[in-house]
Amino acid sequence: MTVSASPVAAPRTAAQPARWTIDAAHSSVGFSVRHMMISNVRGEFTSFSGQVVYDPRSPESARVSASIDVTSLSTRDAKRDEHLRSADFFNADRYPILTFESRSVVPDGSDRLKVVGDLTIAGTTREVVLEARDITKPQVDPWGKRRIGASARTKLRRSEFGMQWNAALEAGGVLVGDEVTIDIDVSLVSADA
Repeated sequence: MTVSASPVAAPRTAAQPARWTIDAAHSSVGFSVRHMMISNVRGEFTSFSGQVVYDPRSPESARVSASIDVTSLSTRDAKRDEHLRSADFFNADRYPILTFESRSVVPDGSDRLKVVGDLTIAGTTREVVLEARDITKPQVDPWGKRRIGASARTKLRRSEFGMQWNAALEAGGVLVGDEVTIDIDVSLVSADA
């Protein structure tokens, strides 16, 4: 009597985390900094791109990579924008791209993540922590594409990236604050077929 063995099924592997790309037309990267010790000046970058690998079942395995075109900076004042692009600040002629690469992700509640990574501005790299929040569940848009969204914020000291320029005010204090707040809102589109 011959016994034939039934074929052994290959072991199942965990599904790969989904890959997402930033939809720049429906996203924003803004910043604000204290001006003359009395108000905040806001600006934005209008040209940027990025990729995210994210699985809501395993958020700690997420990876984020983004780049921003420094020359796209806008504060709605041409003279100020020109100064910010100069060697006093971003030095955009020499360093036209700002980058962020995540190193670790730590869940911080049901819809929050601490994204730790390397931010490179004007040739200087420092660790920053993006506080990501309002992470949506995947949805299908009217054109059949899967999307998710999120917001993030971080604060940094511009002096730590070599941006030392300032001017003393007659009444005391300085013209430009050192602490900069960065606010990000992204719409991400599935890069997987």
